[in-house]
Amino acid sequence: MIARYTRPEIGAVWTDEARFGAMRDVEIAAAEALEDGPTEEELDAIRASSFTVDAINEREKILDHDTAAFVDILAASAGPAGRWIHYGLTSSDVVDTGLALQLKRAGELLVPAQRTLAHELAEKAREHADTLSVGRTHGVHAEPTSFGLKLAGYAMEAHRNAERLERAFDQITAAISGAVGTFATLGPEYEERVAGKLGLKTEPISTQVVPRDRHAELLSAIALAGSGLERFATEIRHLQRTEVREVEEPFGKGQKGSSAMPHKRNPVVSERITGLSRVLRGNAQAALENVALWHERDISHSSAERIILPDSTILLDQMQALSLRLVRGMVVHADRMLANLEITSGALFSQRVLLALVQSGLQRDDAYRIVQRLGQQAWDTRTPLRTLMENEGVELDYDAVFDYGYYIRHVPTVLQRLEVIPSPPS
Repeated sequence: MIARYTRPEIGAVWTDEARFGAMRDVEIAAAEALEDGPTEEELDAIRASSFTVDAINEREKILDHDTAAFVDILAASAGPAGRWIHYGLTSSDVVDTGLALQLKRAGELLVPAQRTLAHELAEKAREHADTLSVGRTHGVHAEPTSFGLKLAGYAMEAHRNAERLERAFDQITAAISGAVGTFATLGPEYEERVAGKLGLKTEPISTQVVPRDRHAELLSAIALAGSGLERFATEIRHLQRTEVREVEEPFGKGQKGSSAMPHKRNPVVSERITGLSRVLRGNAQAALENVALWHERDISHSSAERIILPDSTILLDQMQALSLRLVRGMVVHADRMLANLEITSGALFSQRVLLALVQSGLQRDDAYRIVQRLGQQAWDTRTPLRTLMENEGVELDYDAVFDYGYYIRHVPTVLQRLEVIPSPPS
């Protein structure tokens, strides 16, 4: 089910072929950056070096070290020039810098997708600026609002998450600092040359590995983005409940909602997003646990990262696609929203009535008690609050007080703030 909605491009970032390919890119850049190193002819041989995953796996059976196996296979393919491959490097130099390349490529897919989602939500918000719906607090009817204003909140959250993701991917660094991070063999200037060739930033102070707070920050940003998508999905799940039925997920021709009950149309896409967000938060926790390594390095982080980094980026890619499907295909029942506004028989105008009574001269607590009593009576007896107020002889400008338009009069101004969300990348 995951593969159905996941772009092949994001999966391709994390194949063994891609991982060793990124490490090969590092090895080539490292050879090119050597001073008094390989000749131009030898560099050509290094640039032509190759590997197969099968060959690496076979070599690893002997060495029990995948990076060493990779280096052996790559060096052998370069012939005599292979002596310059991995010259002065330690495994972490190649692995962490290669990982930075992979994460950079993942970010180039995830950040634009998040920006597209924010833009689409903003467009839907503008479309429904005048669509009246009930606002709920604690799950209970509160006051009227605009469905467009609801969507605008999700759009801005998606925009914030796009910004967070961009920053989090951008702060991932390379490190070519050698054993225990002293630069003793090749020097800091060499690291700058290698990173420059790869288009990466360098770690100011490495401990041989790139500090894992950076990866924890990235996984936290991904988890936050997932939680934002979950918040939107949770709203759709509630609004699709039979008793509410204000919004529904798109339901395709021929689709089945239940194997037993043909009438069912379940919010399965929203539920899938909700479930996957839990996985992202769990992965972020594992990334936080990876921060504390022993001394200058250990590899307790490595085994976890081989799961949580691919899984988190791939899952977020799927969740973004599912959310975009919801936004573009949601069915909005504006008539049902209006009907639900009437469920409390006008009790949701209580604050307007309260303030009008205070303006008329009543003390606030006295006015509050009157409105509380009549509001509950309206709800319990299904008698309009306006009728109950009129029957008690309360003098108010009822047309002004019981005007739905009052609640959404500022929505156009608020929606102008969506202009900070850029158009999606082409």
